[in-house]
Amino acid sequence: MTTADALSAPSSAGAVAFLGKESAYWRLRIKGAALLVLTLGLYRFWFATDVRRFLWSSTEIGGETLEYTGLATELLGGFMLALAILVPLYTAFAIAALEFSPHPLVSAALGLMLLALGAEFALYRARRYRLTRTVFRGLRFDQHGSAWRYALYALAWWVLVALTLGLAYPWSQASLQRFKMRHTCYGDLPASFAGSGFDLFLRGVPIWLVVVGPIVVAFVALGAMVDWDALNGMMADGENPFTVLAGSAGIRVFFVATAALGTSVIAAVLLYPLFQAVTLRWWISGLRFGELTVTSRLRTAQVYRTYLRFILYILLLTLVTLAGAAACLFAVTALAGPRHDSALAELLATAITVGLYVVIALGASTVHQVVVSFALWRLGTQSAELSGAGALDGVRASGGPSSALGEGLADALGVGGFG
Repeated sequence: MTTADALSAPSSAGAVAFLGKESAYWRLRIKGAALLVLTLGLYRFWFATDVRRFLWSSTEIGGETLEYTGLATELLGGFMLALAILVPLYTAFAIAALEFSPHPLVSAALGLMLLALGAEFALYRARRYRLTRTVFRGLRFDQHGSAWRYALYALAWWVLVALTLGLAYPWSQASLQRFKMRHTCYGDLPASFAGSGFDLFLRGVPIWLVVVGPIVVAFVALGAMVDWDALNGMMADGENPFTVLAGSAGIRVFFVATAALGTSVIAAVLLYPLFQAVTLRWWISGLRFGELTVTSRLRTAQVYRTYLRFILYILLLTLVTLAGAAACLFAVTALAGPRHDSALAELLATAITVGLYVVIALGASTVHQVVVSFALWRLGTQSAELSGAGALDGVRASGGPSSALGEGLADALGVGGFG
């Protein structure tokens, strides 16, 4: 749910309903995937627009649905403008890197920082575009505030999150959500975010301990295994310390590192649905529009069922793909004939491999979008409860449509939102 952090997410049993049928969304996604292949990806602007219109129009609040007024041509124009900006920038950066020849690590770090800064800028501007194209009761949402200020703010938070091994994540999310919602409004009704970083920390710290804890313990244990005096002496003598380390404690180091990493990966996979449920419930419950407040009744079991269903669909897709690959292999063997034309066989095998890759990539993406993203959107809306909905009455129009440049930048950088 990356669109407007507004009423497109919260819903309640009495005032809000989600009208969209999964079967209709399957048809929309499959049709879009096929047209993406036929148009070599150009259809994605129309595809994203169709998806958003479906989701917006399926979200009903008090008997009235949201409306998405964005156009595919706007997305296409924004993307072309973004390319016109990004291509010269990347070219200039590459030339500067070659000209001044900084340390490779410095260049990589600077490149990642610039990429992260651009991505956060694009996401903020893309959110503004989607908000100003979201209409409810004839009034549009709006977002103001500096995208560059938000990008710098977000980059600083992500650096802190990395340095604290994720412990600062709850406060970063609370702070960034407050920034976005503080600059959001529905007509002339201002929005805000009431979620507490400390509350999210209390809910998420058990997950952090299970996922990151083994890695921290492993680092401490590995540090205890190393003879630091001997290591310092080897480095002073110009010897390669890694050779001695591999010989003396290599087996123990390998065992500890493998066990820690394996435990963390398994825990992350098993607990990711819980993390999703905790953060989504916390986010929805923090949304405010004037006197309107939102609380979420989202249950963790619902999210786990969503991901279990996704795994089953992926397994089914894998089986179908393997069966298709076997049939294609048989066809290649038959078409090559008894003469075993190696050139023809190689050409057919390459074409089939590319075709299978496209089918797998689009198939997995379609399954995820329907089984996970669509399901979480629906669960988010259906599990929320609104209080003080009277604040929506008497709202007056304010703001206007914004440029699609942010959407184009997000698309060009590969960080696009829903669609």
